[in-house]
Amino acid sequence: MKQRIFTISFVAGIFALGILASCGGGKSTNNTSTTGDSTTKAEATQTAPDMVLGEKIFTTKCKVCHQADGKGVKGAFPPLAGSDYLLTDKVRAVAQVLNGSQREIIVNGEKYTALMPQQVSTKEEAVAVINYVVNNFGNNGGTITLEDVKEVVIEPRK
Repeated sequence: MKQRIFTISFVAGIFALGILASCGGGKSTNNTSTTGDSTTKAEATQTAPDMVLGEKIFTTKCKVCHQADGKGVKGAFPPLAGSDYLLTDKVRAVAQVLNGSQREIIVNGEKYTALMPQQVSTKEEAVAVINYVVNNFGNNGGTITLEDVKEVVIEPRK
């Protein structure tokens, strides 16, 4: 009996580690970044929205937790589809994609406490993926530009 409990616990632990590892980290492959504070409004307009880049980032970094349909996993990973939390504050969303989040959030009335690791390294990537998400999965969230997030601070990587 003890062996069976150990085996089940071991498998569950490996599964959880696999999910966490696939939810974030990794280096960005986009080499076309500019520094956020020196980006002009004209440059920001030209780079936002970059839906192709946003979709690529979503597919490689976000989909495993938030699911291909953006509906998340109830109680574990919040939905992006119809998310009041996301659509209310796109600047906050950019900051979370850049810096991760370790705090409890309420999305559509449900509490989520799972760690969200840092997903991207640049404001350009963060803006691209947020613009993709807020305009997919049934969302019609408009766009955000680099100018809109010029005050967002990219925290040191851990």
